[in-house]
Amino acid sequence: MTSVTNPSEALTLVGRSSSSFTRVTRIFAAEAGVEYGFRIVPDLLSLDASLYGGNPALKLPSLEAPEGVWFGSLNICRRFARGRALRVVWPEDLNEPLSANAQELTLQTMSNAVALILTTLAGNPGTIQAEKLRQSLTGSLAWLETHAAAAVATLSATRDVSFLEVTLFCLMAHLEFREVVPLSPYAELGRFRARFAERSSARATEYRFDA
Repeated sequence: MTSVTNPSEALTLVGRSSSSFTRVTRIFAAEAGVEYGFRIVPDLLSLDASLYGGNPALKLPSLEAPEGVWFGSLNICRRFARGRALRVVWPEDLNEPLSANAQELTLQTMSNAVALILTTLAGNPGTIQAEKLRQSLTGSLAWLETHAAAAVATLSATRDVSFLEVTLFCLMAHLEFREVVPLSPYAELGRFRARFAERSSARATEYRFDA
């Protein structure tokens, strides 16, 4: 848990250390220099919304802030970046199909990976729905393998960080951590992951299973 120095501005992140969407927010917090408390969601199969910070969609992460609760990684990243001298390229700044599609497929693949993991946890890895998830995931990875480097190259050279790069890194690192699919066909994406992993924000937020 990260300590909070000013209780009046206390922020508590609700998520898991093994979650790709949670890690996105933790990387943004580290890049922005924001301190926060961290509360673990104990069971991803739970139907109790209170465990997810009150999110009725039963998704994580959530952020409890003085002004209320924020649901979802993008909302939380915006909250962490608020008032900070951090130059961010947000999804709405991606005005060309190449970079916009790279962002869309990255987020879709993150969601599909989570769905596959939960399907396996629930004991249903061989269903038609699971096979569609796998095909969607591998098809998107093949597209990203071919196009992600060019998409990243279009981003502003003066940026400190971009939502695209953070989510793409968290996706690839998560696929490796959870062994969702073989990653050997995606060498270019592997090189991107290795480069981004050198950032201090990435090193400080490595995936692990919460006790």
